[in-house]
Amino acid sequence: MNVLVVGRGGREHSIIKKLTKSPQVDNLYAAPGNGGIREEAACVEIDEMDIQGLIEFAKTNSIDLTIVGPENPLNAGIANHFTEAGLTVFAPSKEAALLEGSKSFAKDFMEKHNIPTAAYATFTSVEKAKDYIEAKGAPIVIKADGLAAGKGVVVAFTKEQALEAVDQMMVNKAFAEAGDTIVIEEFLEGKEFSLMAFVHGNKVFPMVTARDHKRAFDNDQGPNTGGMGAFAPVADISKEHLDFAYSEILQKTADGLIEEGRSFTGILYAGLIMTKEGPKVIEFNTRFGDPETQVVLPLLKNDLVQVIKDVLQGEDPQLEWEKASCVGVVIASEGYPGTYKKGIKLPEWKHAPNFFAIHAGTKWDGETIVSDGGRVLLAGAKEVNQEAAQRTVYEMLDSLKVKEGFFYRKDIGM
Repeated sequence: MNVLVVGRGGREHSIIKKLTKSPQVDNLYAAPGNGGIREEAACVEIDEMDIQGLIEFAKTNSIDLTIVGPENPLNAGIANHFTEAGLTVFAPSKEAALLEGSKSFAKDFMEKHNIPTAAYATFTSVEKAKDYIEAKGAPIVIKADGLAAGKGVVVAFTKEQALEAVDQMMVNKAFAEAGDTIVIEEFLEGKEFSLMAFVHGNKVFPMVTARDHKRAFDNDQGPNTGGMGAFAPVADISKEHLDFAYSEILQKTADGLIEEGRSFTGILYAGLIMTKEGPKVIEFNTRFGDPETQVVLPLLKNDLVQVIKDVLQGEDPQLEWEKASCVGVVIASEGYPGTYKKGIKLPEWKHAPNFFAIHAGTKWDGETIVSDGGRVLLAGAKEVNQEAAQRTVYEMLDSLKVKEGFFYRKDIGM
């Protein structure tokens, strides 16, 4: 098969690493890819949002399967356009991707289909949003309605923080039009975890759980980011609560989307929190999570191509998982998630058993690979248990002496 992966981040590099192990793949392409991906797939200079260019490439190069990584092309309808062009794509339609593209739509959907989530209200008026905060008090959660690269959420522990978040999103346009509408939610207490599943229509095949670390600095300090590291599986979620999440969240979501004429195909990601009442949904994504994918896919025993083929045909892919743990630590550019420099030479990895490196914000500058984003690399390890995986990662990072221009958290997986 000829396979195309759309995207340029760590999630896409992880997908490509998995695809390189498939005996079914003859030619593997990435559009546009990154500095690390180019060592494992042919990178083509087509932007993720150039949907017509991607379709033309897929037709010209007899692409048998396209896998879409990032959320922006999904919400622009890339799956609809590929399907209309007679091309096989593993990704949700624009209508189904709205589950991630609009937080207000997602909240209304969950309320309608009795899917457990936080109480909420939606606002397009700054004054009404602030009146609501004054009435409800803090802690409280403020979310930009649209896509904001994982950064459009503020957990406010004081009313002042909440009111400032409203101004940042709606007045100062910190997330452009994504913040024209905001969702304000009750603050839920508990441990968060992520649950992804392969989905086609009403067929749902869950993966192992993962937990990511959103805050920029150790001990969960600093601003929210797209994720500073992750580990899988999560040991503190009981089978009873997992079964509940499968049936009352993932399956209900797939069934509800069919009911609304938005049948889902692709990866459904539920960001969950374990409350005293059980698991509740914090957010939905409609694609592989980042950085969760980087620690979940290494544990998958199956051939990813065969899994996707089975799912698209409505068959059970019989997912098998290694009895092991995976920990990944993100190396980010100094200043992230704010402003940062690009073009910095990367640390040089040493090869070590059970260790792997995933490229995210990197590019080839003609001579070497340099930084090209906020989250630059992920250092990962797969070991018999979480403690061993964590030790392997941090020993490697200590030996690298990650230089000026980069930083990483020292407590991922703790």
